[in-house]
Amino acid sequence: QVQLVESGGGLVQTGGSLRLSCAASGGTFSSYAMGWFRQAPGKEREFVAAINWSGGSTLYADSVKGRFTISRDNAKNTVYLRMNSLKPEDTAVYYCATRYDTAGYYVNEYDYWGQGTQVTVSS
Repeated sequence: QVQLVESGGGLVQTGGSLRLSCAASGGTFSSYAMGWFRQAPGKEREFVAAINWSGGSTLYADSVKGRFTISRDNAKNTVYLRMNSLKPEDTAVYYCATRYDTAGYYVNEYDYWGQGTQVTVSS
C-alpha cells in the first residue's frame, strides 16, 4: 500500500512562488509515475503535471506550462512541484498521485492519492 503525504502549501501573493513536496512510502517509488492534480471549490479535479519513473519525461497542463516545474528525487522518495508566477486562478487543493505505469493526464489513471495541500493565491 502506497502512502503519499503532500506539504508546502500556503498563502502567497499574485506573482509569488511555492514549492510543493510529496513524500511517498510503502512502495517502490522509483517504479511509479507521479502526478499533481488540483481541485478548486465547486470544480472537478484537474491535471496539473506528471513525471515518469526516471524523471526523463514530463507532462504539463497548458494552464501551468512555463510557470510550474515537476521534478523527483528517487533517493528521497519525493516528488516536487515548483510553482512560479502564481495567479489567483491557481488557488486550489493540490494532490499528488501515483500509478505503476507511464505518466498520464487523467484522474482515473492513478491508483493512490495523498490528502492534499491548500494553495491560496491572493490578488
